[in-house]
Amino acid sequence: MGANLKEVRGRITSVKSTMQITKAMKMVSASKLRRATDRIVQIRPYANQLNSVLANIVSNLQGDYNLELAQVRDVKKVLIVLVTSDKGLCGGFNANVLKLAKNLIKDKYADLENNNGIELLYIGKKGIEGFRTYKVDNNTSYVNTLGKLEFENSSLIAQDIITLFKKGTYDRVEVVYNMFKNAAVQIPTAEQFLPVQTNIQDENVSPSDYIFEPGKEEILETLVPNILKTQFFRFLLDSVASEHGARMTAMDKATDNANELLKELNIVYNRVRQAAITTELSEIVSGAAALSAE
Repeated sequence: MGANLKEVRGRITSVKSTMQITKAMKMVSASKLRRATDRIVQIRPYANQLNSVLANIVSNLQGDYNLELAQVRDVKKVLIVLVTSDKGLCGGFNANVLKLAKNLIKDKYADLENNNGIELLYIGKKGIEGFRTYKVDNNTSYVNTLGKLEFENSSLIAQDIITLFKKGTYDRVEVVYNMFKNAAVQIPTAEQFLPVQTNIQDENVSPSDYIFEPGKEEILETLVPNILKTQFFRFLLDSVASEHGARMTAMDKATDNANELLKELNIVYNRVRQAAITTELSEIVSGAAALSAE
């Protein structure tokens, strides 16, 4: 009985230590989530409006100017930008976006996969781990980028992608990431980044005839890349907020589970302890009875 009591006490101590860690991680994630939510809430309306402006401009060019970043080419080479986290312990956050990326390759680009027509660019360590055994080419990876995410380092990645598209290295670029809805809900999403899509999805937005000063070519060559960089920054901010929300939710559930396990272990401990006391009393009574009989 003594050995069982010691074992149960050890498990109780271990669960309490784990619960302290999950509580601390939940609090840290909650704090980071507030900051990340503020950033995505601030940029999302701005980025969406810029996207509408971009689609409006491109759809109204009417062939008088050939915008290189909107060129639709035969798709022979695709770059998939996979945005995951660098750390784990965030529930299904990474598993869901990895599943979406693999389904995208399987369902949409199966022919290209067989012809080495797909490359992956990883933002986050978990994406690299998730595709370690997958037969696709790897472009490059950016580890620890999301932990210190600013527009400047996001723009550098976006500019590299834009440059590769202009060179014809890739005919299409897709970004796979988790779109933030709230702390408990993250939506795995795949969006085409390049070429620029010309359809205006908002029914309330009508095509506009813009007047360009000083000149259409000069303005578009500067404006369009900047809009795309803002869009790319929004993708990453969405992923950061989603990661913290998923981790906070996962740690909250882990804390609840640890608390339930602790209650069960305390019940077991009390039963074992009562059994040990009962056994000791029985031995004392038996010993006293034996002495009286003598």
